[in-house]
Amino acid sequence: MRSFSFFERFSKAFQDHPSLTRIIVVSTISGGGLIAYSEANASYGSNGSAAVVETGTKKKKVVLLGTGWAGTSFLKNLNNSQYEVQIISPRNYFAFTPLLPSVTCGTVEARSVVEPIRNIGRKKNVDTSYLEAECFKIDPSSKKVYCRSKQGLASNGKKEFSVDYDYLVIATGAQSNTFNIPGVEENCHFLKEVEDAQKIRKTVIDSFEKASLPELSDEERKRILHFVVVGGGPTGVEFAAELHDFVTEDLVSLYPRAKGSVQITLLEAADHILTMFDKRITEFAEEKFSRDGIDVKLGSMVTKVNEKDISAKTKGGEVSSIPYGMIVWSTGIGTRPVIKDFMKQIGQGNRRALATDEWLRVEGCDNIYALGDCATINQRKVMEDVSAIFSKADKDKSGTLTLKEFQEAMDDICVRYPQVELYLKSKRMRGIADLLKEAETDDGSKKNIDLKIEEFKSALSQVDSQVKFLPATAQVAAQQGAYLAKCFDRMEECEKNPEGPIRMRGEGRHRFRPFRYKHLGQFAPLGGEKTAAQLPGDWVSIGHSSQWLWYSVYASKQVSWRTRVLVVSDWMRRFIFGRDSSSI
Repeated sequence: MRSFSFFERFSKAFQDHPSLTRIIVVSTISGGGLIAYSEANASYGSNGSAAVVETGTKKKKVVLLGTGWAGTSFLKNLNNSQYEVQIISPRNYFAFTPLLPSVTCGTVEARSVVEPIRNIGRKKNVDTSYLEAECFKIDPSSKKVYCRSKQGLASNGKKEFSVDYDYLVIATGAQSNTFNIPGVEENCHFLKEVEDAQKIRKTVIDSFEKASLPELSDEERKRILHFVVVGGGPTGVEFAAELHDFVTEDLVSLYPRAKGSVQITLLEAADHILTMFDKRITEFAEEKFSRDGIDVKLGSMVTKVNEKDISAKTKGGEVSSIPYGMIVWSTGIGTRPVIKDFMKQIGQGNRRALATDEWLRVEGCDNIYALGDCATINQRKVMEDVSAIFSKADKDKSGTLTLKEFQEAMDDICVRYPQVELYLKSKRMRGIADLLKEAETDDGSKKNIDLKIEEFKSALSQVDSQVKFLPATAQVAAQQGAYLAKCFDRMEECEKNPEGPIRMRGEGRHRFRPFRYKHLGQFAPLGGEKTAAQLPGDWVSIGHSSQWLWYSVYASKQVSWRTRVLVVSDWMRRFIFGRDSSSI
């Protein structure tokens, strides 16, 4: 008992103070216990958080708003002890949102897809602290954020308080977009948070319990068991597939009276579901849903939601009323109020998301960054800078440009303007030299030497057609968080030795290379242990093999070994015992 108690205390000490690992290892190997102790505790004060580093320089305070994909990725990848990070979010955990549809039907438990944010923060060598509060105002002029405590009272006895910052990282995400349709807020379920998934799961079970009561008319039973999904994107499609499997594999056998009365309807305003996927996946998904009995109504736009029926209008103008028992609304994202207010302050009030430059810095705010669903990168166009580009490439100031001169600036131009490379690929060109050869003289002959500004503009005139806006996905947000963390880690180094492209409008180079999104593929679980996968290189796979690939990828992407083990054990439990049909 005594030895067990010792190891228990020993384990707790390591959990509470991760820096102790360096003390033990260094002092054991080299015997330099005092030096190791000094290094391990250099970034900590007596209260567990420090304001200075070893050299006596005051730490820069980074305020991080949000604990979603972007914020958590930033926190996980930040490794510079010269920063002090204050996390502010109304939820004290990170949620693995791609598995929320599985939570709604008991395939995976809610606790398996969440990781406490303090667990993530304390494993870093960066000072981190967390406040469970919601930011309701950002004041860039005074470098303050104003927050409202979720617990009712802040440490000073007030519900509202302010926090100063040196750098602000906005990663608040977005909210569900209702398009101001009457009745949506009051009568629909959303699927953005873990709490949403738990409410949906309870409502599904409660619907089956209601439908099993005696002296209920068949018409009322069918209405109660009519589940409507609005939105044919990945979330809506996956939820419809999960619900179908839950009903057919588990619930029908437990609720015999419900057999034959359950109906699942998917409403989509566009001509097809999963429009962001390859056409082969879209067609397969629609055919499979048709075989499974899921009623997919394409070209149906919701106009109103009442307590017991939903109104939808077809493209022909015909309006129909559909009785329902439960509606899940999954039609895209909208801007949060705090972001709307901030956008008005900085002159971006007519936008739907915060505009940032290619380095994720909010336009007009040097020390404020925004990433994830709340922001969009405003990619600068080549034609806006074409004169400056020509001037930079024309080193001898002759007023004309040779291929050699332009070739020397090619790397910087491709890094600064990614649409150039995309355009070259779309035209199957080997390089910018091929692009310049497309410039023609008045008599139609090719001219590849002494290119004038007009011919240069003509050669690049179509390049901006390849400017792409990034999708609002977890994959984009996670990559942005990791990128920004690396920029913060190397801030001082790159101030002295910039590694970015040449400044087309100015002197010198940018500090960092701009953010580049690398698409790693996307999945669309379609039920029945079948998943559609679209991977880089136009590789499409549909079926059971893709389902196992989905399992392996989603297990490996968990933020901790704890959640990884829990998710895999939930999948195993479902295979052996079926899904949990309790309403708690």
